[in-house]
Amino acid sequence: MKWSWKVGTFAGVVVYMHGTFLMLLGWIAITHWMQYHAFLPTLLGVSFTVALFLCVVLHEYGHVFAARRFGIATKDITLSPIGGMARMERILEKPNQELWVALAGPAVNVALASGLGVYLVLTGHFEPVRQISLTHGMFLERILFANLFLAGFNLIPAFPMDGGRVLRALLAKRMEYREATRIAARVGQGSAVVLGFIGLFTNPFLVFVAVFVWIGAAQEAALVEAKSALGSVLAKDAMIPEFRTLSPQDELSKAVTLVLGGWQQDFPVVDQGCVVGMLLRTDMIARLASGDVRANVDQAMRHDFPVASPAEPLELVFTRLHETEVATVPIIDNGRLLGLVTLGKLAEHMMVQTALTKATKMMAGSPLNVDLLAAGADRTCRHVKLGRL
Repeated sequence: MKWSWKVGTFAGVVVYMHGTFLMLLGWIAITHWMQYHAFLPTLLGVSFTVALFLCVVLHEYGHVFAARRFGIATKDITLSPIGGMARMERILEKPNQELWVALAGPAVNVALASGLGVYLVLTGHFEPVRQISLTHGMFLERILFANLFLAGFNLIPAFPMDGGRVLRALLAKRMEYREATRIAARVGQGSAVVLGFIGLFTNPFLVFVAVFVWIGAAQEAALVEAKSALGSVLAKDAMIPEFRTLSPQDELSKAVTLVLGGWQQDFPVVDQGCVVGMLLRTDMIARLASGDVRANVDQAMRHDFPVASPAEPLELVFTRLHETEVATVPIIDNGRLLGLVTLGKLAEHMMVQTALTKATKMMAGSPLNVDLLAAGADRTCRHVKLGRL
């Protein structure tokens, strides 16, 4: 994620902090200083916020260790003002796995609250609940109730929170994964409307959370729909076999000429018959904008880039593009570059597959209609193969 800084690596997972988190700490410090005009209350306010987000990180590590039990690694964790996000290598599509991984996060918060509760009772420091708030009361007891809030809030049945994934996992036990996602997304967006309505009359921050939940639900549904539409297509069926390559010694001006000529946006960099890098349009423009107009391709290309094999399902290629935030994947077989798969080509296949699926459902039941549909599908596929991106 952009504007994020590495905090450290813990248990094999890199933790990042988004720049806006520092803005949150600054806002907390300013508001406490304006209210109390004293250093100690301000320090306690900032310390409480840091401790609260440490609990959020532990929450995310609950997901990390639960996913690790199922053989799924986690790439990184990013901490932002609205919470934490653990980015896993692949989506959990088995209902039981998704259920346990989703519940592991809130379970950590419940465990933290229980441990703090036992300590406070045994030491005799537990204060009446009516004396506790986010800004008043004993520090540890405020952390206790904050963890209970985190557990309850995350179990709201709405993407991208844990409750949305719990709901989908339960639904997926009885129906197709895609349909379960659609229902969970609709429930999530309904929850967002309720949160936003409540926020209008209570706390404006809930309106912000509602927008975040609405967008998260829509993105989750769109991602699953896209993966489903590409499930039966192989990378070789969607690749572009006509493309241009560059060598590491070429000047960026050559790439500019090819881009302006309408050939393509990203270019494989080939040296002695092997793909050694990828020159992305964004990297090329950034290099030119820095004033280095005579730079060579090897100074702007990426050495770490995703690749795919021709027999690989297009669904996996889409996931790779989505996770790495690039627009082009080279298709390589035994070290030989065969073609490229782009986001534009993926979008074309998704539209065709979705249209054919809807048409199949509408025309099911009639032998004549099915035959006509098959003929139409054959013509459509031929047209798609002829239409190069």
